[in-house]
Amino acid sequence: MKFPGSVLVSLVLFVAETAAALCLSGAYRAAGDRMWQWLTLLFALLPCALVQLSLVFIHRDVSRDRPLVLLLHLLQLGPLVRCVEVFYIYFRAGRVEEPYVSITKKRQMPKDGYSEEIEKEVGQAEGKLCTHRSAFSRASVIQAFLGSAPQLTLQLYICVLQQEITAARSIFMVLSLLSIVYGALRCNILAIKIKYDDYDVSVKPAAYLCIFMWRSFEIATRVTVLVLFSSVLQIWTLPVVLVNFFGFFFYPWILFWQSKSPFPENIEKALSRVGTTIVLCLLTFLYAGINMFCWSAVQVKLNDPDLINKSQNWYRLTVYYMLRFIENAFLLLMWYIYKTDVYLYVCAPLLVLQLLISYCMAILFMLVFYQFCHPCKKLFSSSISEGLLSCFKFLCFICKPPTSTVLTDKAEVKCPENTDDTRSSSKTIDSQKGISHQSVSSNA
Repeated sequence: MKFPGSVLVSLVLFVAETAAALCLSGAYRAAGDRMWQWLTLLFALLPCALVQLSLVFIHRDVSRDRPLVLLLHLLQLGPLVRCVEVFYIYFRAGRVEEPYVSITKKRQMPKDGYSEEIEKEVGQAEGKLCTHRSAFSRASVIQAFLGSAPQLTLQLYICVLQQEITAARSIFMVLSLLSIVYGALRCNILAIKIKYDDYDVSVKPAAYLCIFMWRSFEIATRVTVLVLFSSVLQIWTLPVVLVNFFGFFFYPWILFWQSKSPFPENIEKALSRVGTTIVLCLLTFLYAGINMFCWSAVQVKLNDPDLINKSQNWYRLTVYYMLRFIENAFLLLMWYIYKTDVYLYVCAPLLVLQLLISYCMAILFMLVFYQFCHPCKKLFSSSISEGLLSCFKFLCFICKPPTSTVLTDKAEVKCPENTDDTRSSSKTIDSQKGISHQSVSSNA
């Protein structure tokens, strides 16, 4: 049975970041910065409440008679209780014979064009551990993008305004960045396991390293760009954030309305139509929060029974990174034009170049992951190099002006007229020559 290391990592990051947020908010209160204190508390407690809600929803504690567990969730101690339960199940597994086991069928990765189907016995303990791992993975994603990402942006913004990086604030920012990168990594792994649920997927250490580097460069660059832009153009920060957020929030709903599919009713049997709508809104809210800072490997599809788009769309990936690179470059350009005296001792051109190179490094590690380290690359209908090449050809075809075809058509139309004119002109010249010859002979 696999050691539940992901559960332990999620719990450590959750507890460490929450404790650091409480300590830092106390420091802001002692310094008299009430606004920074309440914002720090808000970005710390809101994701905590959402994490408790997700754990209760996945484990269906409301429909079960577990009042003590529900009370601990209300006290924001749900992850601690779940972690204790996970390790209790893990260390007791194998000591007591289980009454029954379930058999799962998974396909192996194709070798030489062939894929074998293997059967595996899954006991009750292993099934419970799998449920706990899935729940903690989703909780890590919620904690990362609805709590840690806004928190990191806020603390870096405070550092820029106060021109000071304290030890407590630096430790808190490092923890927040690690939480975001880990949440993005879990999001990638979840996307792979959901899309290729029929296969036995094993992720190698090289794949973890590529994802970690890819997400680290991407998220750090994005947060820095947003902070730099907001420090000089505070008025325009809110429109930029709202356009990004609501654009990604309504995108799945627009696709759902265009498909004219019936409203999904199979999310949870105990939920009413209103409850299902709330769950779907929370899902798209999380999807928008992820795409604000990085590419979400999981694409929401509301008309699918699993609510996930399982097709690999290289075109959407290419468009996202092209538009995000253009947006980051534009925001950096605005910062460079309107920068204040706060950045007097900062080499602005070098900083802009470093941030753009960092984002390019993120794209490079992403390409390496999909081309060489993806655990299911043998199942791709086309590699990412072929997919990107076809996307660029398509974009070039769209951007290419159709003037050449129009000119050739006009030339083809004009060519016969020109030949007739030349023939008529040649005839007139010959006739003039004959008349002149006759006149010369008559004079002679």
